[in-house]
Amino acid sequence: MQKRKLGSQGLEVPVLGLGCMGMTFAYNGGKADPDECLKVLDRSLELGINFWDTAQSYGPFTNEELLGKSLKGRREKVIVATKFAWKNGAAGPDTLDGSPENARESLEGCLKRLGTDYVDLYYLHRKDPKVPIEETVGAMGQLVKEGKVRYIGLSEVGPVTLRKAHAVHPLTALQSEYSLWETGLEEKILPVLRELKIGLVAFSPVGRGFLTGQIKRFEDIPEKDMRRTLPRFQGENFAANLKLVEAVKDLGASKGATASQTALAWLLRQGEDITAIPGTTHVHHLEENAKAAEIHLSEQDLAGIQQILAKIPISGNRYSEMMAKMVSAE
Repeated sequence: MQKRKLGSQGLEVPVLGLGCMGMTFAYNGGKADPDECLKVLDRSLELGINFWDTAQSYGPFTNEELLGKSLKGRREKVIVATKFAWKNGAAGPDTLDGSPENARESLEGCLKRLGTDYVDLYYLHRKDPKVPIEETVGAMGQLVKEGKVRYIGLSEVGPVTLRKAHAVHPLTALQSEYSLWETGLEEKILPVLRELKIGLVAFSPVGRGFLTGQIKRFEDIPEKDMRRTLPRFQGENFAANLKLVEAVKDLGASKGATASQTALAWLLRQGEDITAIPGTTHVHHLEENAKAAEIHLSEQDLAGIQQILAKIPISGNRYSEMMAKMVSAE
């Protein structure tokens, strides 16, 4: 697996990592088969996909516990990224806690669940509007000095916050949604990341599964699956967004690639400072995703994709009203 550097502090990661959220949380009510998920983690290392992304809130706590089982005896082989933001891990706009105390307390819990004494990349999952970002990042920087964290990052914040945070302690990465399905950070955020030399870790790079082409009807989404609450998966938005999937499938077919492989290959062409973390709970999907790193899209292919995006705008907001409240535009 090819590698890339995130930020200017020296963190090297594979071009494709593994988003682990769906193994215990959000999709299908968090009811994935844990034994199959452990097989996915094993196979990911065989494929060179050793950048694993988890979070305190995924469960809460159960995702880190699952990864902790897999890390036993091979911690040094894995680059582990985890995130904190909410008091006691319960995600919601009213429980955000970006205080220095919670940054430290959350990390101690993460380390215990993961069975390790350090985290490679520690993110603030969502900005707490009640706490100045300088205070939060200052505390995270102190954890770096103590050797409990190697690099730090933020998630789902805008240019102003990035600049304020980076001035306190160098940020290695911003984790935000980026894909053919969501390009909102291209205008204002990507230029700031490149100016400050901060890497981008793109989550939901295949549109929360929509760009795989496997979800053909709203009813294909399992009960208690978070995607049922997202506007882009509902009603007229769903039907409109299927047009993008069909166009991506057609382009991929011309190169012997699936729609999801095409979406990932496109994302990896958007810059050497970008890595993607597609998630899966099945080994065969992991192997399919891994092959995307070998797919070459020509300039003509990229131009064709831009034409598709111009002709088929995405319909619907990416988050529900409640979830949108936790994203910082600044």
